[in-house]
Amino acid sequence: MSTYDLVVIGTGPGGYVCAIRAAQLGLRTAVVEKRATHGGTCLNVGCIPSKALLHASEAFEEATKHFPDLGIDVGTVKLDLAKMQGFKAEGVAGNTKGVEFLLKKNKVETFHGTAKIAGAGRVEVTSEDGGNQMLETKNIVIATGSDVTRLPGVEIDETIVVSSTGALELAAVPKRLLVIGAGVIGLELGSVWRRLGAEVTVVEYLDRVLPGMDGEVGKQFQRIMAKQGIAFKLSTKVTGVAVADGAATVTVEPAAGGAAETIQADVVLVAIGRVPYTEGLGLDGVGVRLDNKGRIETDSHYATNVTGIYAIGDVIAGPMLAHKAEDEGVAVAEILAGQSGHVNYAVIPNVVYTYPEVASVGKTEEELKKDGIAYNSGKFPFTANGRAKANGTTEGFVKVLADAASDRVLGVHIVGADAGNLIAEVAVAMEFGASAEDIARTCHAHPTLTEAVKEAALAVGKRAIHV
Repeated sequence: MSTYDLVVIGTGPGGYVCAIRAAQLGLRTAVVEKRATHGGTCLNVGCIPSKALLHASEAFEEATKHFPDLGIDVGTVKLDLAKMQGFKAEGVAGNTKGVEFLLKKNKVETFHGTAKIAGAGRVEVTSEDGGNQMLETKNIVIATGSDVTRLPGVEIDETIVVSSTGALELAAVPKRLLVIGAGVIGLELGSVWRRLGAEVTVVEYLDRVLPGMDGEVGKQFQRIMAKQGIAFKLSTKVTGVAVADGAATVTVEPAAGGAAETIQADVVLVAIGRVPYTEGLGLDGVGVRLDNKGRIETDSHYATNVTGIYAIGDVIAGPMLAHKAEDEGVAVAEILAGQSGHVNYAVIPNVVYTYPEVASVGKTEEELKKDGIAYNSGKFPFTANGRAKANGTTEGFVKVLADAASDRVLGVHIVGADAGNLIAEVAVAMEFGASAEDIARTCHAHPTLTEAVKEAALAVGKRAIHV
């Protein structure tokens, strides 16, 4: 029996980062991973492969539709989907091998197999060939991530009816793709296949896209996506999916009730969210408490109700984001080493990697109104930004929300090219408690898209220059 200071179950972004930080702090650390490769859902079948296809499909659309506007004639552009999938696979392999290298470099011991907590301080690892090994440890961190949410009565076969995993592996561009769910995953993958030639329809139970994000952002983003060719059926529920002869018939009806209709599709993507993955961990046996959403209950130090067992990432409360899990992994490792690790949940960026991108951090207008917080809003459109005009990327805007009394930045929301990178500036500013005026008085290089952030901050005080 091997003895460790820490055993981390799962090597997604939260798990492997936790293990590396713990090892850096002198803890003898091991990880258990059920996949043959490290990186969890994110690196294997989530963030990384989807971004590779988003990038490749965007380049394809640029070449087919926008290069002529730039004076670039590339002749007839052809799609080689198999090669594009190979490009995606290279990106995945590079990242997963990178994690393997980092774990070895930091002397983290690796065990491949399924993990079960046999008791406080004991983790049983069952390998694929059925072999068993018991690890003894002072502490356990559960970082097993999440799984796709199933739609009752709809069977996912990963061929005709697919989850995000299957949607990344399609061997041919479907003529008709129906996406169930207008959240981040559905819109990202829907936009990939729309660029490559699919007719895409998105069905959403709620009356808006991107639930949880700023309402104004959602409305403008939907208009942009519709202009690109994605059709939306909002306030609509899916009541059935019938598969026959290599296609699907999807039955839908108004969310409030009403007459049903059917939609024909070659592929149906179920993208209605994710749920914590705790199956087979033996949590019942050791008495680890779950909340009413199936998440592991933890205190402010990520400790469960069972001494020596901790949890981070998608299996606990909070946004299901890789970077949130990473920060929690660092925090719990530092806490276990006697330091004061923490995560500022008020400053966790959220990005939708469509084109244009959507990015936000902090409070939405709806949240501020609900909480009764007086605020000022400053907005600046990319149509008035010099670099955006020069590049022909003028869709979208930047919106800064600041406390009415103190001017402290409470939230920032961006729709536009490179929004995922632009949001980092305001995240840093918010981490240091910046005011809108602090951002407005910071010199921004010209011509850059970042000037739109400065102008939006100026607009909070009704003194934007270029609009």
